[in-house]
Amino acid sequence: MARIGAPAGSASAATPRLGQEMPGAPTPSTPDETPAREWTRGAADLIVPRENPGGVVYGVIVIGALLAAESDRHETYAAALGSAVIAAALYWLAHSYAKVVGHRLSEGKRLTARTLSRALAHDWAIVRGAAIPILALLVCWAAGVAQQTGVTVSLWSAAVSLVALELAAGVRSRATARELTLEAGVGILMGLAILALKVVLH
Repeated sequence: MARIGAPAGSASAATPRLGQEMPGAPTPSTPDETPAREWTRGAADLIVPRENPGGVVYGVIVIGALLAAESDRHETYAAALGSAVIAAALYWLAHSYAKVVGHRLSEGKRLTARTLSRALAHDWAIVRGAAIPILALLVCWAAGVAQQTGVTVSLWSAAVSLVALELAAGVRSRATARELTLEAGVGILMGLAILALKVVLH
């Protein structure tokens, strides 16, 4: 027989004990989420999008490598920029097309305009990444910088972007200072590989 004053489902049974949270109460912010960390995470979101961030990295690398490999083959800014823009467009279209065809082959799906447009929109991040070294080259051209110097600046912009992307990934994952150092080192190695390509091939 239930005791008087403590029926099942009474208010006393729903009252949380000391140290417990009321059901539905807002979750307090974590102690380590300082304003500085929130700001850095916001900056990381501005640097690289949440949607297909790998495409941005891919675009930076392929166009940086292209400019490094063909730096001596183009005598004018127009030729170098034209080659980079065409290559970026082809990489974007080829990557989207290959993804759609691969999905159709594995799943037995039909080609539709919606499927193709969604793939193109998703892989537009490749063009965004490729735009970084291309814009650097365009700025150097507008500033009257010598072409070879402009190509070098463009390659450095790609290298620095890879380091920034690594740091953005680390900040987004709340990496420790030691982990950020390791990730920055990986980005530096990738950037140096692009710069070394120009030296090795020329």
